[in-house]
Formats: sequence, structure tokens, C-alpha cells
Amino acid sequence: MIRGKEIGLSLLAVGTAAAAGYVLRAGRSRSTAARSKADLGARIVEDVPSGATVVDATSDRLDRIPGARRAIDRAVRNDAREEWEHVTLERDGAWTVVDAVRRSLPYYDATGCEYNGVYVRYEDRIVVLDAIGWARLEDPLQ
Repeated sequence: MIRGKEIGLSLLAVGTAAAAGYVLRAGRSRSTAARSKADLGARIVEDVPSGATVVDATSDRLDRIPGARRAIDRAVRNDAREEWEHVTLERDGAWTVVDAVRRSLPYYDATGCEYNGVYVRYEDRIVVLDAIGWARLEDPLQ
């Protein structure tokens, strides 16, 4: 009978340790899941720089970039001429959206007072779309 109690206590200890490990790991993965962020911004502009290529708002390439269509729609809906309309993505690898904006679309690097970004024709308006991203490299101090 003592042997059965020892085995039962051992199984209880192992089960408790396993449950504690699972809880700790789940908590850690939730807190580190959003280790990177990307912010897509869009605003309406009056002029297109002479070296910029304009993409049509119906382009499938815009659909392949998470948040791009949403940022453009917000800029048009809110007539954002003075400030940028933002969409923030928080998930692992979110900062790669910046690369996608710059590599898969005709990105314009401004040399003067123009805006950097992708110029998009949305009906009768021109919207410029840009993205910034960052990653948290270390855990915060507690």
C-alpha cells in the first residue's frame, strides 16, 4: 500500500510540474508574441512627384500587404490631408511589412519636400502609403 501512495505522490508531483511549466510557457509566449511592430501610414496628397510611379488602388499587390488597404481606406474616409492615418500590426515578423511595401510596390524615395512612400490613385485622389517597423530586442526590466 505504501508503494501505491509513493507512485501516486510522484505522479502528482510530475503532473503539477508539467502544469506549472505549461502555464509559464504560455505566459511567456503571450508576452513575447508581439516582439515586432509595423506601422502603416497613409495620407492624401495633392501632387505626385515627377519620379514617382502611381499604383491603382485596385491593385492586387496592395492586398498582399497586411494593413495597406485599411490604411488607405482610412485616409480617404477621413480626408487625411494634414495627418497620417495609421494601422499598427503587432505580431512576430510584423516589421517585414516594411520590406514588403518597399520591395513589392514602386516605392518613391523623396529627395526634397515630397513624401517617401508608395503613391496610390484612389478614385480621384492620390494617397501616399508608407511603413515603419521595429522589433523589441530584449525583455523589459522588471
